[in-house]
Amino acid sequence: MSINTLAYAAVFMQELDSQMTETATSGWMEENAGQVQYNGGAEVKIPKMQLSGLGNYDRDTGFVRGNVTLTYETKKMTQDRGRTFQVDDMDVNETNFATVAGNVMGEFQRSQVIPEIDAYRYSTIANLAEKASKQKEYTPAVDTILQTLLNDITEVRDKVGDNEEIVVTMTAKTAGMLDQAKGGNQLVQSGEFTQGSLTLRVKEIDTCPIIRVPSARFKTKYEFYDGVTSSKEQGGFAATEDAKDINWIIAVRSVPIAVSKTDVTRIFDPMTNQTANAWKIDYRKYHDLWITDNGIDGILVSVNKA
Repeated sequence: MSINTLAYAAVFMQELDSQMTETATSGWMEENAGQVQYNGGAEVKIPKMQLSGLGNYDRDTGFVRGNVTLTYETKKMTQDRGRTFQVDDMDVNETNFATVAGNVMGEFQRSQVIPEIDAYRYSTIANLAEKASKQKEYTPAVDTILQTLLNDITEVRDKVGDNEEIVVTMTAKTAGMLDQAKGGNQLVQSGEFTQGSLTLRVKEIDTCPIIRVPSARFKTKYEFYDGVTSSKEQGGFAATEDAKDINWIIAVRSVPIAVSKTDVTRIFDPMTNQTANAWKIDYRKYHDLWITDNGIDGILVSVNKA
Protein backbone atom coordinates (compact mmCIF):
# COMPACT_ATOMS: atom_id res chain seq x y z
CA MET A 1 0.00 0.00 0.00
CA SER A 2 1.14 3.54 -0.65
CA ILE A 3 0.00 4.88 2.68
CA ASN A 4 2.82 6.34 4.77
CA THR A 5 2.23 4.76 8.17
CA LEU A 6 5.36 6.40 9.61
CA ALA A 7 4.01 9.84 8.78
CA TYR A 8 0.66 9.01 10.37
CA ALA A 9 2.41 7.73 13.49
CA ALA A 10 4.42 10.96 13.85
CA VAL A 11 1.30 13.09 13.52
CA PHE A 12 -0.63 10.96 16.03
CA MET A 13 2.20 11.17 18.57
CA GLN A 14 2.33 14.96 18.30
CA GLU A 15 -1.44 15.33 18.56
CA LEU A 16 -1.72 12.91 21.50
CA ASP A 17 0.99 14.72 23.47
CA SER A 18 -0.74 18.04 22.80
CA GLN A 19 -4.08 16.59 23.90
CA MET A 20 -2.50 15.35 27.12
CA THR A 21 -1.14 18.77 28.05
CA GLU A 22 -4.33 20.63 27.25
CA THR A 23 -7.10 18.34 28.50
CA ALA A 24 -5.70 16.53 31.56
CA THR A 25 -6.66 18.40 34.72
CA SER A 26 -3.01 18.00 35.73
CA GLY A 27 -1.76 19.12 32.31
CA TRP A 28 -0.32 22.33 33.71
CA MET A 29 2.25 20.25 35.61
CA GLU A 30 3.86 19.26 32.30
CA GLU A 31 4.89 22.86 31.73
CA ASN A 32 7.52 22.21 34.41
CA ALA A 33 9.09 19.45 32.30
CA GLY A 34 11.36 22.13 30.85
CA GLN A 35 13.41 21.77 34.02
CA VAL A 36 14.51 18.26 33.04
CA GLN A 37 16.72 16.78 30.35
CA TYR A 38 15.00 14.16 28.23
CA ASN A 39 16.71 12.28 25.42
CA GLY A 40 14.13 9.59 24.77
CA GLY A 41 13.33 6.34 26.49
CA ALA A 42 12.27 6.07 30.12
CA GLU A 43 14.92 8.21 31.84
CA VAL A 44 15.06 11.92 32.61
CA LYS A 45 17.65 14.04 34.40
CA ILE A 46 16.50 16.57 36.98
CA PRO A 47 18.88 19.39 37.94
CA LYS A 48 19.81 19.89 41.59
CA MET A 49 21.54 23.10 42.59
CA GLN A 50 23.16 23.98 45.91
CA LEU A 51 24.47 27.46 46.70
CA SER A 52 26.41 28.86 49.62
CA GLY A 53 24.72 31.52 51.74
CA LEU A 54 25.96 35.07 52.25
CA GLY A 55 29.13 35.75 54.24
CA ASN A 56 30.69 38.93 55.62
CA TYR A 57 32.55 41.18 53.19
CA ASP A 58 36.06 41.97 54.41
CA ARG A 59 37.60 45.32 53.35
CA ASP A 60 41.06 43.78 53.24
CA THR A 61 40.45 40.35 51.74
CA GLY A 62 37.23 41.15 49.88
CA PHE A 63 34.60 38.56 49.14
CA VAL A 64 34.25 35.22 50.84
CA ARG A 65 34.35 32.46 48.25
CA GLY A 66 31.06 30.67 47.70
CA ASN A 67 30.26 27.32 46.16
CA VAL A 68 27.87 26.44 43.37
CA THR A 69 27.11 22.75 42.95
CA LEU A 70 25.00 21.74 39.97
CA THR A 71 24.28 18.06 39.51
CA TYR A 72 21.72 16.07 37.57
CA GLU A 73 19.78 13.30 39.26
CA THR A 74 18.70 10.54 36.89
CA LYS A 75 15.11 9.44 37.37
CA LYS A 76 13.33 6.63 35.59
CA MET A 77 9.70 6.97 34.62
CA THR A 78 8.04 4.16 36.54
CA GLN A 79 4.83 4.17 34.51
CA ASP A 80 5.35 2.25 31.28
CA ARG A 81 1.88 1.62 29.90
CA GLY A 82 0.53 0.55 26.56
CA ARG A 83 -2.14 -1.15 24.48
CA THR A 84 -2.52 -2.49 20.97
CA PHE A 85 -5.69 -2.13 18.91
CA GLN A 86 -6.84 -3.68 15.67
CA VAL A 87 -9.39 -2.23 13.24
CA ASP A 88 -10.71 -4.73 10.70
CA ASP A 89 -9.81 -3.94 7.11
CA MET A 90 -13.49 -4.23 6.15
CA ASP A 91 -14.31 -1.33 8.49
CA VAL A 92 -11.67 1.07 7.24
CA ASN A 93 -9.72 1.71 4.05
CA GLU A 94 -6.71 3.77 3.10
CA THR A 95 -8.90 6.80 2.35
CA ASN A 96 -10.54 7.10 5.76
CA PHE A 97 -7.89 5.42 7.89
CA ALA A 98 -6.56 8.67 9.33
CA THR A 99 -10.04 9.73 10.46
CA VAL A 100 -10.92 6.38 12.02
CA ALA A 101 -7.55 5.89 13.71
CA GLY A 102 -7.54 9.47 14.96
CA ASN A 103 -10.98 9.00 16.48
CA VAL A 104 -10.01 5.70 18.10
CA MET A 105 -6.78 6.96 19.64
CA GLY A 106 -8.24 10.32 20.64
CA GLU A 107 -11.15 8.64 22.45
CA PHE A 108 -8.82 6.09 24.05
CA GLN A 109 -6.61 8.82 25.45
CA ARG A 110 -9.55 10.99 26.53
CA SER A 111 -11.51 8.25 28.30
CA GLN A 112 -8.74 5.94 29.54
CA VAL A 113 -5.24 7.45 29.47
CA ILE A 114 -5.88 10.97 30.78
CA PRO A 115 -7.98 9.88 33.80
CA GLU A 116 -5.31 7.32 34.74
CA ILE A 117 -2.45 9.80 34.46
CA ASP A 118 -4.37 12.38 36.49
CA ALA A 119 -5.05 9.77 39.19
CA TYR A 120 -1.41 8.69 39.27
CA ARG A 121 -0.14 12.25 39.59
CA TYR A 122 -2.49 13.31 42.36
CA SER A 123 -1.95 10.14 44.38
CA THR A 124 1.82 10.51 43.93
CA ILE A 125 1.71 14.09 45.22
CA ALA A 126 -0.37 12.92 48.20
CA ASN A 127 2.15 10.18 48.95
CA LEU A 128 5.13 12.53 48.73
CA ALA A 129 3.32 15.08 50.90
CA GLU A 130 2.59 12.46 53.55
CA LYS A 131 6.24 11.40 53.68
CA ALA A 132 7.32 15.05 54.08
CA SER A 133 4.66 15.81 56.75
CA LYS A 134 2.86 18.06 54.28
CA GLN A 135 -0.45 16.24 54.56
CA LYS A 136 -3.36 17.16 56.84
CA GLU A 137 -6.63 15.47 57.71
CA TYR A 138 -9.89 17.41 57.57
CA THR A 139 -13.54 16.53 57.09
CA PRO A 140 -15.07 19.20 54.86
CA ALA A 141 -18.07 21.10 56.21
CA VAL A 142 -19.80 24.19 54.84
CA ASP A 143 -19.22 26.21 58.01
CA THR A 144 -15.45 25.49 58.21
CA ILE A 145 -14.24 24.85 54.67
CA LEU A 146 -13.56 28.45 53.68
CA GLN A 147 -11.39 29.31 56.65
CA THR A 148 -9.60 25.94 56.58
CA LEU A 149 -8.69 26.35 52.91
CA LEU A 150 -7.50 29.94 53.41
CA ASN A 151 -5.39 28.83 56.38
CA ASP A 152 -3.77 26.11 54.26
CA ILE A 153 -3.01 28.57 51.45
CA THR A 154 -1.50 30.96 53.97
CA GLU A 155 0.64 28.15 55.38
CA VAL A 156 2.15 27.48 51.96
CA ARG A 157 2.64 31.19 51.27
CA ASP A 158 4.43 31.55 54.60
CA LYS A 159 6.97 29.00 53.32
CA VAL A 160 7.42 30.20 49.73
CA GLY A 161 6.55 33.91 49.83
CA ASP A 162 3.94 35.98 48.01
CA ASN A 163 5.58 35.99 44.58
CA GLU A 164 4.93 32.34 43.75
CA GLU A 165 1.85 31.38 41.74
CA ILE A 166 -0.23 28.87 43.68
CA VAL A 167 -2.74 26.43 42.16
CA VAL A 168 -5.54 24.81 44.18
CA THR A 169 -6.91 21.50 42.91
CA MET A 170 -10.12 19.99 44.32
CA THR A 171 -13.12 17.91 43.34
CA ALA A 172 -16.31 19.50 42.05
CA LYS A 173 -18.07 18.27 45.21
CA THR A 174 -15.61 20.08 47.46
CA ALA A 175 -15.70 23.18 45.26
CA GLY A 176 -19.50 23.16 45.46
CA MET A 177 -19.30 23.12 49.24
CA LEU A 178 -16.90 26.05 49.07
CA ASP A 179 -19.41 27.96 46.94
CA GLN A 180 -22.03 27.45 49.66
CA ALA A 181 -19.77 28.61 52.48
CA LYS A 182 -20.69 31.84 54.21
CA GLY A 183 -18.56 34.61 52.76
CA GLY A 184 -17.57 32.44 49.81
CA ASN A 185 -19.31 34.69 47.30
CA GLN A 186 -17.00 37.56 48.24
CA LEU A 187 -13.78 35.51 48.22
CA VAL A 188 -14.36 33.05 45.38
CA GLN A 189 -14.19 35.00 42.12
CA SER A 190 -14.05 34.20 38.40
CA GLY A 191 -10.65 34.09 36.75
CA GLU A 192 -8.58 32.60 33.94
CA PHE A 193 -6.05 29.79 33.88
CA THR A 194 -3.69 29.06 30.99
CA GLN A 195 -2.85 25.43 30.25
CA GLY A 196 -0.94 24.66 27.10
CA SER A 197 -2.51 26.71 24.34
CA LEU A 198 -5.85 26.90 26.13
CA THR A 199 -7.18 29.65 28.39
CA LEU A 200 -9.75 28.22 30.81
CA ARG A 201 -12.40 30.02 32.80
CA VAL A 202 -12.01 28.99 36.45
CA LYS A 203 -12.89 30.12 39.94
CA GLU A 204 -10.20 31.75 42.09
CA ILE A 205 -9.73 32.11 45.82
CA ASP A 206 -7.23 34.62 47.18
CA THR A 207 -5.86 34.95 43.59
CA CYS A 208 -5.27 31.16 43.41
CA PRO A 209 -7.00 29.36 40.50
CA ILE A 210 -9.18 26.41 41.50
CA ILE A 211 -8.91 23.40 39.16
CA ARG A 212 -11.79 20.96 39.47
CA VAL A 213 -11.07 17.23 39.19
CA PRO A 214 -13.49 14.28 38.95
CA SER A 215 -13.52 12.58 42.35
CA ALA A 216 -12.55 9.19 40.87
CA ARG A 217 -9.13 10.65 40.02
CA PHE A 218 -8.58 12.36 43.36
CA LYS A 219 -7.68 9.70 45.92
CA THR A 220 -4.51 8.82 47.79
CA LYS A 221 -3.94 5.27 46.47
CA TYR A 222 -4.66 3.36 43.27
CA GLU A 223 -3.96 0.00 41.74
CA PHE A 224 -2.94 0.18 38.10
CA TYR A 225 -4.01 -3.00 36.37
CA ASP A 226 -1.59 -4.92 34.16
CA GLY A 227 -4.24 -5.82 31.57
CA VAL A 228 -3.21 -9.49 31.67
CA THR A 229 -3.97 -10.93 35.12
CA SER A 230 -7.35 -12.60 35.45
CA SER A 231 -10.03 -10.14 36.67
CA LYS A 232 -7.77 -7.26 35.63
CA GLU A 233 -7.69 -7.89 31.91
CA GLN A 234 -9.72 -4.75 31.29
CA GLY A 235 -6.68 -2.74 32.32
CA GLY A 236 -6.96 0.78 33.63
CA PHE A 237 -6.95 1.60 37.32
CA ALA A 238 -9.07 1.66 40.48
CA ALA A 239 -8.76 3.14 43.95
CA THR A 240 -7.57 0.72 46.63
CA GLU A 241 -9.76 -0.18 49.60
CA ASP A 242 -7.63 1.88 51.97
CA ALA A 243 -7.53 4.96 49.71
CA LYS A 244 -8.62 8.26 51.20
CA ASP A 245 -10.45 11.05 49.43
CA ILE A 246 -8.28 14.09 48.75
CA ASN A 247 -10.00 17.36 49.70
CA TRP A 248 -7.53 19.61 47.92
CA ILE A 249 -3.95 19.95 46.83
CA ILE A 250 -2.28 23.33 47.19
CA ALA A 251 0.82 23.56 45.00
CA VAL A 252 3.21 26.21 43.81
CA ARG A 253 2.72 26.01 40.06
CA SER A 254 6.41 25.36 39.29
CA VAL A 255 6.84 22.54 41.84
CA PRO A 256 5.23 19.33 40.43
CA ILE A 257 7.39 18.13 37.55
CA ALA A 258 5.30 15.89 35.31
CA VAL A 259 6.58 14.18 32.19
CA SER A 260 4.52 12.09 29.78
CA LYS A 261 5.74 10.87 26.43
CA THR A 262 3.91 8.95 23.77
CA ASP A 263 7.09 7.01 23.16
CA VAL A 264 6.12 5.03 20.08
CA THR A 265 2.86 4.89 18.18
CA ARG A 266 3.31 2.16 15.60
CA ILE A 267 0.89 1.60 12.73
CA PHE A 268 0.76 -1.53 10.59
CA ASP A 269 -1.42 -1.77 7.51
CA PRO A 270 -3.33 -5.02 6.81
CA MET A 271 -0.64 -6.29 4.43
CA THR A 272 2.05 -5.85 7.09
CA ASN A 273 0.04 -7.05 10.08
CA GLN A 274 0.89 -10.75 10.51
CA THR A 275 -1.94 -11.65 12.90
CA ALA A 276 -5.09 -10.42 11.16
CA ASN A 277 -6.43 -8.69 8.07
CA ALA A 278 -6.68 -5.49 10.03
CA TRP A 279 -5.00 -2.22 10.75
CA LYS A 280 -2.90 -2.53 13.91
CA ILE A 281 -2.08 0.41 16.18
CA ASP A 282 0.42 0.09 19.04
CA TYR A 283 0.28 2.78 21.73
CA ARG A 284 2.92 3.19 24.45
CA LYS A 285 3.07 5.90 27.11
CA TYR A 286 5.86 6.68 29.57
CA HIS A 287 5.00 9.03 32.39
CA ASP A 288 5.84 10.03 35.96
CA LEU A 289 5.90 12.91 38.41
CA TRP A 290 8.55 14.22 40.77
CA ILE A 291 8.97 16.97 43.36
CA THR A 292 12.49 18.17 44.10
CA ASP A 293 13.79 18.36 47.66
CA ASN A 294 13.74 22.16 47.68
CA GLY A 295 10.24 22.23 46.18
CA ILE A 296 8.38 20.16 48.79
CA ASP A 297 7.61 23.27 50.90
CA GLY A 298 5.45 24.39 47.98
CA ILE A 299 3.01 21.51 48.51
CA LEU A 300 0.21 20.93 51.03
CA VAL A 301 -2.40 18.17 50.74
CA SER A 302 -5.67 17.92 52.66
CA VAL A 303 -7.29 14.47 52.91
CA ASN A 304 -10.69 13.50 54.28
CA LYS A 305 -10.31 11.77 57.63
CA ALA A 306 -13.89 10.49 57.62
